[in-house]
Amino acid sequence: MPQTDTSPAAETNDHLPRHQAERYRRLLAAFERTYGPGPIRVFRAPGRVNLIGEHTDYNHGFVMPLALEQDVWVAVRARADARVRLANTEAAFPPATFTIGPDIPAAEPGHWSNYARGAAQRLAREHPSTLRGMDALVDGAAPWGIPRGSGLSSSSALTVVIALALAALNHLNYTPTRLAHLCHEAEWYTGTRGGIMDQFNALLARRGHALFLDTRPDPNGDYHFAYAPLPAQHEILLADSGVRHRNVGGEFNRRVAACRAAVALLRPHFPHITHLRDVQEQPWPRLAALLPEQTTPRALAERGLDFEAPPGVTADTVLKVRARARHVYTENRRVLAAVEAMRAGDAARLGALMTEAHRSARDDYEISLPELDALVESALAVPGVRGARLTGAGWGGSVVILAHTDAMPRLQRHLTQTFQARFGRRPPLTVCRPSHAAGEILPPA
Repeated sequence: MPQTDTSPAAETNDHLPRHQAERYRRLLAAFERTYGPGPIRVFRAPGRVNLIGEHTDYNHGFVMPLALEQDVWVAVRARADARVRLANTEAAFPPATFTIGPDIPAAEPGHWSNYARGAAQRLAREHPSTLRGMDALVDGAAPWGIPRGSGLSSSSALTVVIALALAALNHLNYTPTRLAHLCHEAEWYTGTRGGIMDQFNALLARRGHALFLDTRPDPNGDYHFAYAPLPAQHEILLADSGVRHRNVGGEFNRRVAACRAAVALLRPHFPHITHLRDVQEQPWPRLAALLPEQTTPRALAERGLDFEAPPGVTADTVLKVRARARHVYTENRRVLAAVEAMRAGDAARLGALMTEAHRSARDDYEISLPELDALVESALAVPGVRGARLTGAGWGGSVVILAHTDAMPRLQRHLTQTFQARFGRRPPLTVCRPSHAAGEILPPA
């Protein structure tokens, strides 16, 4: 049954495995070297892999992610002033300092601190009185961290863990869905207008389960969700293409614009529509007849249609409206069918839906690459593999594969051999174990 949440965010995760206990001690030691001794609190936020439901969330559709053991940690200490001093255990990410307020100046485009600035700014706008800052040391390094650019939502995890820490230090009592909504808006700071899936999953995940989420809030602002167990005797394998994408700017926002253009074109015929979700019950041929293959914001304006272009989309940007809308329409239906398959324990049906989703992402949404397609094709050639698809925003990142447990060794060998033969490198492979939600970590016993 669908649920809404009333529990506070920042549940405590107090059972650390041995290697994580060592990670905890190392992080505290690094924090003291950076900021000096004193009371320290540690928070985590997981990465995610999306089983099915890609680019549906900003269209108020359905998604089904699960949280990963790979995560981002931050060690923090409250300050008496509103400054945030931010450092990272990885030398590739230089330190930064800013002051919390409703209008925080951005670092240069692409700088990692912009996700923290966005989180702090959004909380400051929610709470006009001055918030206390913090000294913070972020740890997302291998082997425990989330690989950047692999489609596993490292940027959202960073946003969530910073917001979670600031909320805790300032005694702000948010429900997980409310904090997820604020973190979603916080990422707009970086120029990306994505959906709410990543933040919601980070804050409401359940170990061993995928999360079915309706990304449209009800009239009270609540989001409805449910949990679905993975099929018995099956596992999820992540295969990293090694191609790193950038969410900020460009192609992502053009996909958002194409969906908004489809809504503008359909609204004269369906006056109630605000998102593509609103025409989900209509026959696709009827919708397709109302959507041109492509258009531009200028053409929409000349027709007097209401359309808001996201950042980076100009008046003459070509938007492939019909194909983009078809992907969203069919993907929503696949997610609902996948929920039924998981509840029935039907791994074959779930896998077939995942493979269909990849073809739609490749052909209609055009977010795949040769490396991703090769991984999917190689996986599907192995007996015991039920399905495979790209996961994340696309244009790089990882492929998620559903396979019987007995097939895992053979699958990993085959992927390594075929990918190396074609692209000259080995794809990093990770068996995915669904993890728990973001929260504070108690010191190891």
